[in-house]
Amino acid sequence: MSTRLRLARLKIAGLACSAAALLSACVAPVAGGNGLYASPIGNAPVTANPTPYSTALFCLADYARRYNLPSPRIAVGRISDYTGTVSADGGRQITGGASLMAYSALGKAGARIVERYDTSVSELELRYANNRLIGDEGPSGGPEDAQYRRIIAGQVPGSDFYIVGGITEVNYNIRSGGFDIGAGEADTDTPLSGVFQGKVYVMNVAIDLRLVQTTTLEVVDIVSYQKQIIGREVSAGVFDFLNGNVFDISAGEGGFEPVQLAVRSVIERATVEFMANLYGAPGPEICLDTRNELLRDSTTGPTGGFYPAYPNTDTNNGQTRADPSRWHDRRDGDVRRSRY
Repeated sequence: MSTRLRLARLKIAGLACSAAALLSACVAPVAGGNGLYASPIGNAPVTANPTPYSTALFCLADYARRYNLPSPRIAVGRISDYTGTVSADGGRQITGGASLMAYSALGKAGARIVERYDTSVSELELRYANNRLIGDEGPSGGPEDAQYRRIIAGQVPGSDFYIVGGITEVNYNIRSGGFDIGAGEADTDTPLSGVFQGKVYVMNVAIDLRLVQTTTLEVVDIVSYQKQIIGREVSAGVFDFLNGNVFDISAGEGGFEPVQLAVRSVIERATVEFMANLYGAPGPEICLDTRNELLRDSTTGPTGGFYPAYPNTDTNNGQTRADPSRWHDRRDGDVRRSRY
């Protein structure tokens, strides 16, 4: 064995030992003082999750508020995945939370929403109240003068419309393309070779939603949309034999447009159309009204909508809900960590 080859192997062994030592410094076999073997990586803050149609939704909310356009009460029913697609690991390929996305979209649009999707807690408390098992605080705030909760006829407001439908299409590999380029040296003593690959995939998802009038069950609006999704992958590598050793160096980059975000996008686009119709909005030109910029105390935004518990919309935290640094103990200087 030559001296050069021996030194090369020693260098490789040294690199392997260094990598093992680095990993052992991150993971310990004994829990530390905080009770953890290792600290989780990553420090990205919580951010809003908008789509390209979110701005149009809370623009509609500001439009309705400026012109005192009342929103009907709207409920959301089941928006199920009817495609039956299953991913390679056995789970759902398409989200089962499309109904929850519709709730968020309605909130961004300033709609008055009534809960019909999950009423289990309300039904349980209604049953308890009917048996006089639930009490509300009395004047003193103590249990001695607590009164049982009374059930009042008509206390639950009804819905005027509800949204139902489903995810009806998932089409894979609508179109794909790629290339694979390889090259190598003809000299067998130093057989250096390289490869360069690239691939592009296109798929789509589609939904069909309908807006139903609750009292008559008349379908008053129908929307069907699809969105294409693209994925790409690029990689390059070098392969070489050197003195009986094999060296393979490669690097790559790839990305796939989020499928579930595409579902959220088509639902938000459908909600824009539903609410624009219910508000009587003439079209996208309402968002060009510069006067809407004066609505600084709006209760809608990229994260949804809320009803203010107190009359303090000009000072509360509603306008900072989409700020990624707000409430973050290392990014927001107004937050002081408590001692524990």
